Amino acid sequence: MKAYAKGESEPALLEKTIGATLQDTASRFGAREALVDAAAGRRWTWSELDADVNRLAKGLLAAGLEAGDRLGIWAPNCAQWVLAQFATAKLGVILVNVNPAYRTHEYAYAVNHSRMRMLITLTRFKTSDYRGMVQATAADTPSLQRVVYLDTGDWDELLAQGEPVADQALAERLAATSPGDAINIQYTSGTTGYPKGAVLSHRNILNNGYQVTGMIKLTEEDRLCIPVPFYHCFGMVMGNLGCVARGTTMVIPAPGFDAEATLRVVAEERCTGLYGVPTMFIAMQNHPDFARYDLSLLRTGIMAGSICPVEVMRRCVEDMGMSAVSIAYGMTETSPVSCQTRADDDFEHRTATIGRVHPHVEIKVVDPATGATLERGQTGEYCTRGYSVMLGYWDDQEKTRAAIDAEGWMHTGDLAVMREDGYCTIVGRIKDMVIRGGENIYPAEIEEFLYKHPDIEDVSVIGVPDPKFGEVICACLRMKAGRQPLDVEAIRAYCEGQLAHYKIPAYVRILEEFPTTVTGKIRKNQLREDAAAQLHLS
Repeated sequence: MKAYAKGESEPALLEKTIGATLQDTASRFGAREALVDAAAGRRWTWSELDADVNRLAKGLLAAGLEAGDRLGIWAPNCAQWVLAQFATAKLGVILVNVNPAYRTHEYAYAVNHSRMRMLITLTRFKTSDYRGMVQATAADTPSLQRVVYLDTGDWDELLAQGEPVADQALAERLAATSPGDAINIQYTSGTTGYPKGAVLSHRNILNNGYQVTGMIKLTEEDRLCIPVPFYHCFGMVMGNLGCVARGTTMVIPAPGFDAEATLRVVAEERCTGLYGVPTMFIAMQNHPDFARYDLSLLRTGIMAGSICPVEVMRRCVEDMGMSAVSIAYGMTETSPVSCQTRADDDFEHRTATIGRVHPHVEIKVVDPATGATLERGQTGEYCTRGYSVMLGYWDDQEKTRAAIDAEGWMHTGDLAVMREDGYCTIVGRIKDMVIRGGENIYPAEIEEFLYKHPDIEDVSVIGVPDPKFGEVICACLRMKAGRQPLDVEAIRAYCEGQLAHYKIPAYVRILEEFPTTVTGKIRKNQLREDAAAQLHLS
């Protein structure tokens, strides 16, 4: 059977805009709690949230922002981020997500590439001096006309500016928006060259949030803890938009991920759902105070963002009570999710696969060289097509054509296997695949095996240069607290008789922390560079 699958046609896609959806939810669930910003100690009902979104939208309208203009937000998770997300959507203004970890060069690139007119940010957060970077690049970012700092009087001034704006003016702007309009630009964390700006529409991201949360059966009775960053699809689409589409309460545990704060807020706010990438769940599960927190109301959630170790998923179910936890797979360019496990899937499917095709979406696995659809069980490139595929890369038709073929298929660059039952597994990135003496090695398989070692907390497997084989395996390990570091001989002994000889690591590196993106994905390119330098490999 060919490695192709098409999703169900139900539930139907939402053919409305983000702004209209928020209004509909506020009219249905007005007095219910919509948003909790735990760090700020603030709460909103749906009616209050919609009213504050309208206040901000009027301020932006008074500031002169037109439909199609770009407004950037450069900030960690906070309630104002949510307000900006929905206010821009009501006006048809394109929200540009700026990675909070960006520094001067990256920030200036995003401003100039998107031709941003307004920016919402903080003066500083942790080690990021946002005001300093804005001022340092002011002469080189001519499109940027106004900067609103959230931790000054700027925010209140912007809201006050909109007070004279009539309700009718806002209603007219909302009525002029359409589901197919571009509403969001998200910059991919490209490992080579400049980041690409994925352009997403109301239809793209509203429906993806709706479908994702439907898979884990969220309703207006649920409370979802969202520690994943809003600047990324996981937070703003699967989290915020999914909650708004379902009437589910959004709970922000902290501005940036903090394992203890997340556990505490889940307990105090009686959350029934929790999102996270594997590194977040690992940090929570291994926190010394983990057992102190009452997680008894947790029943569901999503783990996504990178390969999910089986043992971490097992602890989510057994130790955190997340019996309906789901694995989701996707990428920014597909809004993001195209494959997900279902709430009623058995444990094997929810720990060993990324699920099956989403409704209204097609997926296939192809030969990366020829593009031919492979048979089920064979390894190839994962491709997807449907409503969720981005409109394109901002101002870059060449890169858009390279990613989306003439038939509308998005080529992800991920290596996948579609099983006979239609469920898929991701075995790595095409660029991360290690070729040792002609043997193709998929790091995920070795990572899953090493993760079972009782002394290892986390693992990332990479290929490093070798004069004989071209590449060999290097295992980068983080040890559990109090455990002795493992050397290469100990790892080889552990793997002997369990893995083929060519998959056994030739090198082992012990690290305190892995270099990661803001979304928690391990930067394997940096691990490779660091390993090659430390091991003196050319």
